[in-house]
Amino acid sequence: MDNETVNTVEEIEEVKEDRPDAESAQERKAREEKEAAMRAARAKKIKLIPPFVMLLAGAAASITMRIQQYDTETMLIVLLCVLFGFYIAGCFLKGMVDKFERQVEEAGMEEGEVIEKELAEEGKTR
Repeated sequence: MDNETVNTVEEIEEVKEDRPDAESAQERKAREEKEAAMRAARAKKIKLIPPFVMLLAGAAASITMRIQQYDTETMLIVLLCVLFGFYIAGCFLKGMVDKFERQVEEAGMEEGEVIEKELAEEGKTR
């Protein structure tokens, strides 16, 4: 501890006053919990993409085939193929959205780390 500087309470409070955007541990925990709840809500919504795409395509195909007066056997076979194909397309779309969300989250985390490092360096230099 010979070369280390010890900050007094007054110095720490001055640093906090200089940086009004710095958050306490409680504020950080509350923010992280809020972000986790938002991510969970988005994940629930994203999870529903494949079924909605599949059902929308199935409804459109069913209505079209009914209007065109397909026989029942052919209609069911085509409908099964349409449902399967669009479920796969919905899964692909969900995967792309998940990948995009991860990239945005990683970019936000890297930006947060840079800000935290800058704030920590400012605190050390004072």
